[in-house]
Amino acid sequence: MPLRLLRTYLRPYRTWVALTVTLQIAQTLALLMLPTLSAQVIDRGLLVGSLPGIIWLGTGMLLVVVVQLAARLGAEYFAARAATAVGRDLRSAMFRHVQRFSAHDVGRFGTSSLATRTLNDVQQVQTLAADGLSSIITAPIMCVVSVVLALRQDVPLALVVIVLIPVTTVVVAVILTRMGRLYDRIQGGMDTIGRLFREQITGVRVVRAFVRDTHEQERFGTANTEMFVLTRRVRRLAAGMFPLVWLLGNGFTVVVAWIGAKRIASGALQVGALSAFLGYIVLVLTSMVIAMYVMLTVPRAAAAARRIREVLDTDPGMATSCQPVVSGPRPGHLELRGVGFRYPGAEEPFLHDIDLSAGPGQTVAVIGGTGSGKTTLLNLVVRLFDATSGSVLVDGVDVRDLDAGTRSRTVGMVAQQPYLFAGTVASNLRWGNENATDADLWHALETAQAREFVAAMPGGLQAEITQGGTNVSGGQRQRLALARTLLRRPGIYLFDDCFSGLDAATDLAVRNALAPELADATVVIVAQRVDAIKNADLVLVLEDGRVVGRGSHEQLLTENGTYREIVRSQLDNVEEAA
Repeated sequence: MPLRLLRTYLRPYRTWVALTVTLQIAQTLALLMLPTLSAQVIDRGLLVGSLPGIIWLGTGMLLVVVVQLAARLGAEYFAARAATAVGRDLRSAMFRHVQRFSAHDVGRFGTSSLATRTLNDVQQVQTLAADGLSSIITAPIMCVVSVVLALRQDVPLALVVIVLIPVTTVVVAVILTRMGRLYDRIQGGMDTIGRLFREQITGVRVVRAFVRDTHEQERFGTANTEMFVLTRRVRRLAAGMFPLVWLLGNGFTVVVAWIGAKRIASGALQVGALSAFLGYIVLVLTSMVIAMYVMLTVPRAAAAARRIREVLDTDPGMATSCQPVVSGPRPGHLELRGVGFRYPGAEEPFLHDIDLSAGPGQTVAVIGGTGSGKTTLLNLVVRLFDATSGSVLVDGVDVRDLDAGTRSRTVGMVAQQPYLFAGTVASNLRWGNENATDADLWHALETAQAREFVAAMPGGLQAEITQGGTNVSGGQRQRLALARTLLRRPGIYLFDDCFSGLDAATDLAVRNALAPELADATVVIVAQRVDAIKNADLVLVLEDGRVVGRGSHEQLLTENGTYREIVRSQLDNVEEAA
């Protein structure tokens, strides 16, 4: 799995990979020359007392070392460039692919899991690429050539080395197999810890309100302890692998020295040849240690690569048109034709045969009980989901065929629980219009009745906003999100109960200020309060995903029992409060 992924993403960097391989071959061949030169220094210099021979051979060894170091540095440089480029491209591919996911796709993986896969999992694959590119050629070449050169020195002794390689390989393979299974569990455990941490940070108010601090600490502690145990087991296996390999190598070295001493005594082997042979054993062991160092990253990278491929191989629930339409024949018009929607895996549709038509200057209100499908209906317009039957048309074009940029400019949605990004008030507002001037920002804030509290914040437009807008109240977030959408000037406005955090006086002031701004726009309002929608041109009453009433406020009061019940319940609440 990681090799297939790396093969795909290394393809654009073939030049860097080729340079890395060439330099690795050069530095490996240089390193392999050293034992042979060392044997010649002993046989042709030290044993015969030739000082010129020692100087010439020693100078040659020095030049070989310089070449080997230079080639090594070059190989590391190009390997690092290729690996970091792969990491960058993988993160970018993950991010772009997730951006195409529907809300259901995101929910299936989980936000914390997608974050872990994009950051940590990609880092594991990048680490394997860096280690593999810098060593994967060196190890096999060094091992094979060392065996060949050892055979040239003495065939009986070389048989010992040939036995050493498979024995060590079997031991390493057994350890790595066990590590692979553990790394699968570790990567899943990281998802769990990320999810728990995210829940406890974002839900801290709920946790404290229900005094569940101890319970949440125990949940996190259990997951954290499991991660600790798994990591410790992996580290024990990794820590034991290297000493075990060196123990095997040293045992075989003793056998070689014992056999070599007998062959020297019999005159069948020279001292320099034994010295060179022992050097080649060290190189064989070194090559295997290098390979093991790379292989240590393989199990975790393999688990990470599988998780990355799961995301990249997931077809987004919302297909993108091959030839998106950039402009429609009916600007500012919104139409739903027999729209139905079924959540994936659900037995019954959630929305049934919804029809709606609205044009510029019209206001349509949607009201209904909790779970009646009001928010889901708006989500179909902005393509957080796709209708499973019927069609949603914006500007006279099915939203599935409409260019995403055009849809974003045409439809502006203000959610009940809007999201603000870490930055400043101005940077958040300019999500609506990046070219907006400060005067435009203040005008939008004034319309949204947010000018007063923004002006009172330290820095005004440059006041800091934390991630999620947690340093402002819920009503202030709603008004900032409204101002952000107003700056975009879309043709269609979707208000998803976005005034619920406002008091009655502020609510009335916002609606009065919005009236001239939205006079020529198409407006769809989802609300719980009847007084917020009674002036709409058309009111839709939803119940269990079906339209059970359609008409003006006055018509529905006289003709629709469901709407009368909603009005009566709110009037009763007002009377009880009084």
